[in-house]
Amino acid sequence: MFNSFSAVFFDMDGIVVDSMPYHFISWFEALRKYDVHLGPMLVFQMEGAKWVEIVKTAFIQSNKTLTQEIINTIPSEREELLKKYFKRYIFDGIPEFIKLLKNQCVFLGLVTGSYYSEVQKILPKELFDLFDTIIAGDSIKNGKPAPEPYLTAAKNLKVDPKECLVIENAPFGVKSAKAAEMTCYAVATSLSKEYLLQADRVFEMHEELYNYFAEEWML
Repeated sequence: MFNSFSAVFFDMDGIVVDSMPYHFISWFEALRKYDVHLGPMLVFQMEGAKWVEIVKTAFIQSNKTLTQEIINTIPSEREELLKKYFKRYIFDGIPEFIKLLKNQCVFLGLVTGSYYSEVQKILPKELFDLFDTIIAGDSIKNGKPAPEPYLTAAKNLKVDPKECLVIENAPFGVKSAKAAEMTCYAVATSLSKEYLLQADRVFEMHEELYNYFAEEWML
């Protein structure tokens, strides 16, 4: 089974880093000053989308007018709040898991809706350097659930999308991977399994994913 994949692509938030609660808090605080209500489900379900799409949706749901001035201001306000609240926590076993795959000579990619500058700040350098390509939200035109992020990763590594495996935790990410005609495994870290049923396999937690690879891929 392992030989059928040339590359493994990871989402960052919710798969590599347990960061989704901090993303929600920072978005909630940033939008509250505009009297815009943001619920956690919106952030979790739209994870991986470009930040402006989340903001647009939140403004529409709150019946508020979104101006260009707000669009220009929100990123820096939200970034400051994320710095204030964020505590880095790498999921247990992820560094070792990624290194195991690296040792199998499979290409590794990180595909995230976060900006590249955030990725550099969030990931330890030794983990950052393991990825052969990193596709961030500000490096593509159409974010998840469009297939562009994952197709761009495959193109960068010159591999067939059908030979790529994606590991995701959010509906938009799963849709993006499947639209790119890639195999997708999902881990229910932010949302329950029912939101991830489009994935080829769904795991309750990281340990189940690791055990599956150990048994099926003989790592």
